[in-house]
Amino acid sequence: MRDLLLIACYAAAGSAVAGVLGAVALRAVRRRSVALSLAVPAVVAVGAMLAGTLSVAWAMFLSSHDLAVITMVCAVAAATSTATALLLGRRVSRAHRRLEDAAGALGDGQGFQAPDAPMPAELASLARRLTDTSVRLTASREREAALEASRRELVAWISHDLRSPLAGLRAMAEALEDGMTDEPARYHRRMRTEVERLTEMVNDLFELSRIQAGSLAPSLARISAYDLVGDAIAGAHPLAAGRGVRLTGDGVQPLPLRADGNQMSRVLANLLVNAIHRTPADGTVAVSAREVGDTAVLAVTDGCGGIPADELHRVFDTGWRGEHARTPPAGAGLGLAIVRGIVEAHAGCVSVRNIPGGCRFEVTLPLARRTVPRAPRTP
Repeated sequence: MRDLLLIACYAAAGSAVAGVLGAVALRAVRRRSVALSLAVPAVVAVGAMLAGTLSVAWAMFLSSHDLAVITMVCAVAAATSTATALLLGRRVSRAHRRLEDAAGALGDGQGFQAPDAPMPAELASLARRLTDTSVRLTASREREAALEASRRELVAWISHDLRSPLAGLRAMAEALEDGMTDEPARYHRRMRTEVERLTEMVNDLFELSRIQAGSLAPSLARISAYDLVGDAIAGAHPLAAGRGVRLTGDGVQPLPLRADGNQMSRVLANLLVNAIHRTPADGTVAVSAREVGDTAVLAVTDGCGGIPADELHRVFDTGWRGEHARTPPAGAGLGLAIVRGIVEAHAGCVSVRNIPGGCRFEVTLPLARRTVPRAPRTP
């Protein structure tokens, strides 16, 4: 038993020396190729065995012939294990280079295509993650390109819409200044109308900037869909009467909503004005509110004739204006983008679809929790 303990101690001492040298070697090659790093543990393993064997052989006073035999066997084992480790490291390095080349295309704005050659599990997992990242980056680039195009269109349309009233205000101001009109009151009324139009456009831009910055914070309160729709119809009635359009709100249920009354009034006002402008005279704009599951669906139906199918997905984009089946509006195309921003800030969604003779805008909002009245206490 004592001899076995001595052999174990000598072997441990020799192996420890090989392990320390291996740690130093790993630190020295930590920035080098993975093939070289893999070769170091193989050499350390055989070196530890050789060092332990030589220590035991020296302690046991083996013959030089036996010692040479043992040394030769360990040397061959070291060479074999080192060659195997280098071969494995070379395969890993080759797979890494292929993966690196494929990832370089991702930085150039192209899609990532994982190499077809087999790779270790870790590199294959990294390739799958890069593929998922490439898909998300492509979608992000497409959204960014669409947003940039929308912004350019918005700037162009805003510039055009601002130029017209500003030119009219300048002409009327010069006419009043030169005393070239006999009806200054009419010019003043016209100037005030143009100023109000400009103010509405600036307010829309400010509201849209708040929505896009994420700083729109609704003041939620319990309101009734019946009152909300009633106030919106009353506010839009003069415009509808002036254009010969009928407004109806027969399908409105008194549903409880938890929303910001002012913001939701603006949503319905924008939808109603949008519908009235695009519905021909003697047409009808209908408003309804119904319960669907745990949500309330507020709908505005018009008689615009429908929206082209290839433009339905752009209706709520910033600056969008219908130019085919729908008559282009006088605004800058911000109303529906504001509608979407306000509704999404209320944890709802807005959609549009074509119906026979027109289209239907639907605003879906969560219902407020109904309170169950308590039974009166009996004395």
